[in-house]
Amino acid sequence: MSSHSARLQHALKDLREKWAVTTDAWTDQVAQDFEKNHIAPVEGLAKRAMIGMDKLAESLAKIRKACDENA
Repeated sequence: MSSHSARLQHALKDLREKWAVTTDAWTDQVAQDFEKNHIAPVEGLAKRAMIGMDKLAESLAKIRKACDENA
């Protein structure tokens, strides 16, 4: 699960980098609206998803450990 979180984190970093390059040339109100309505929400959702994946990975590890101890 943590590998998927890491992949999402890498994709988010890539998005930020490419958006920074884009905003070097695209600086009008439409660009600002696009960032507000599309980029920022994706970043927020991705961060929450990564937190959820990490918590799920921790829970699964605890469950596996408990199962191994009871086997």
